[in-house]
Amino acid sequence: MEKKHYERPIIRPLNTGLMNKFGSQSVSPPMTHIDGISVESMLNDYGSPLFVLSERKIRENYKSAKRAFETRYPKVQFAWSYKTNYLNSVCRTFHQEGSWAEVVSRFEYDKAINNGVPGNKIIFNGPHKTNDDLLLATNNNSLIHIDNLDELYRLINIANNSDQKPLVAVRVNMDTGIYPKWDRFGFNLENGQAWDAISVIMTSEKLDLVGLHTHIGTYMMTTNAYKIAASKLSELALNIRNQFNKNITYLDLGGGFCSKNTLKGAYHNAIDTVPEIYEYAEVITTAILNAGFSQTEMPYLYLETGRALIDDAGFLLGTVISNKRLSDGRRATIMDFGINIMFTSFWYDHKISSVQDFGHHTEDTVLYGPLCMNIDIIRENVTLPPLKPGDNVVVHYMGAYNITQSMQFIAMRPAVVMIDTNNKVHIIKKAETLKTIEEDELTPDFLQNIKL
Repeated sequence: MEKKHYERPIIRPLNTGLMNKFGSQSVSPPMTHIDGISVESMLNDYGSPLFVLSERKIRENYKSAKRAFETRYPKVQFAWSYKTNYLNSVCRTFHQEGSWAEVVSRFEYDKAINNGVPGNKIIFNGPHKTNDDLLLATNNNSLIHIDNLDELYRLINIANNSDQKPLVAVRVNMDTGIYPKWDRFGFNLENGQAWDAISVIMTSEKLDLVGLHTHIGTYMMTTNAYKIAASKLSELALNIRNQFNKNITYLDLGGGFCSKNTLKGAYHNAIDTVPEIYEYAEVITTAILNAGFSQTEMPYLYLETGRALIDDAGFLLGTVISNKRLSDGRRATIMDFGINIMFTSFWYDHKISSVQDFGHHTEDTVLYGPLCMNIDIIRENVTLPPLKPGDNVVVHYMGAYNITQSMQFIAMRPAVVMIDTNNKVHIIKKAETLKTIEEDELTPDFLQNIKL
């Protein structure tokens, strides 16, 4: 037997830095690679700051969610929420996995069509649909989710002049025990608005009522609210069958599932407290299965899950600009990214990891962005090693909403790259330049010349 090479043991002291109130470590270890790719190499190749998305994680998340629901209910269809992240490469990744498209504007609708999604596999949500939008969706056999009475009557008028019968669902808001209630969108169930809208649709005979839709909120940390919503939506579907002899084809439970980002003010990290995807699946599917549908009339379950499928597949890489001491003695570190590309910092305490390996010394730090505005705060308090100018950090769970809600204010938007399943990096959106920002501007002749 070959003698194994001796490696002397190394004793490395562990220091948690400052602990939180529960005595657990409050600083994360360095993160040097994402999907096998060096963080420093990506920053060198594509610039700082930089958004990074993991194709592998996106596909894993989708497969996991699909499995969680389909093993509990026989008829499930996901529709990718375009507003969560509408980069074409992201959308097409979900479409390759079998996800339809859920859109809330004509802009997103056109993106879905251009991405190759058939019209009959697009769910058109949102409170603002023009007559042209409604006509296009009707001609494409898209599913139109009606938000208000004005939209309903406009769609009936469009149907009067069309050879096709629009496929519609009624968006319903309801009391699920979560307050304040999300009653801005759709028709209220408890006060009879939803049933009034359904009655108008059925008596007009101009629209084909095929579904019911609800979206009870965002970042929903209790699964019981979904149980209530699924039960109430199922009961409404059965009442439609009994009253109008009409079977509802699908129930759409919307989105709102949590990601692993921690809300500001939370006592515990989200990774330890938010429900897993299978917990949402369990309560929703059980409620529908126990609602009283016969075997032949079981509706499809549609889901518009966004955040929970993409958030932890995205990262933001950045670089330290400078450090200073505030008037109260706190350490402040200024980064080259701010709230212009990190909108979710307003409601999340994003996890921040250094890229370089540091010693055991840490300090409570305020993390600022580079914008000339006092609210440009990335983290109001985070325990970090003493970063110096030129050091790099990784911000975790940035896949949802930050890219779609980013703005060109003071600093230009950075590039976005995707690491594929073969660990190859692809640019999926170029960094903005002065040229791309100004290309749509028009300057009148009388302003062509200036004299100073």
